[in-house]
Amino acid sequence: MSRAALVVIDVQESFRQRPIWAYGSNPDLLRQVDRLVAAARERGDLVVWVLHSEPGTAGVFDPALGHVRLIDGLVPVEGEPTLVKTAHNAFTTTNLQQLLTVAGVHDLTVCGIRTEQCVETTTRVGADLGYRMTFVTDATLTFPIPHWDLPETATVEEILADPRTLSTEEIVTRTEYALAGRFATIRTVDELTRATYADARG
Repeated sequence: MSRAALVVIDVQESFRQRPIWAYGSNPDLLRQVDRLVAAARERGDLVVWVLHSEPGTAGVFDPALGHVRLIDGLVPVEGEPTLVKTAHNAFTTTNLQQLLTVAGVHDLTVCGIRTEQCVETTTRVGADLGYRMTFVTDATLTFPIPHWDLPETATVEEILADPRTLSTEEIVTRTEYALAGRFATIRTVDELTRATYADARG
């Protein structure tokens, strides 16, 4: 019987160091991730934690600054690996695929930050590698995306005032449209946790 795994992607302190954090799409992210993790543990699924690192950049993802760590309150238990990646997807620069192969995992559920970037990219790569992917949108978070012509020095206020800025609602919708039926099944935290505890009672 094949195992399943939950991959929690980039839910790290780095993001909280940016002013745009206050405008994230999902204020309930940590509670939702906690619920998914608890359900995965209840089922006996593997839980894998992934962090993003950009060494030598002097930015919030530079491990030298101390922010490349899980957001306070998220704590892996014994046997749950924490991987550090330097690419957008969780496979290319880590041993995630090897880890999943050794564990006999074929079904992969993903959540984390950012919806359309590292979580979506991991989903696409995972699907191409043959995993059955589940994308839990309401356990992801993203931020408004400025138009590419806007200077990198633009303030949050300037980004939000620009009519070309892509809203978090638009990002989430586009991500679900791109993934559903092609790369992943879209599920909610409620659906997955309800199924878990219904199975436990049955």
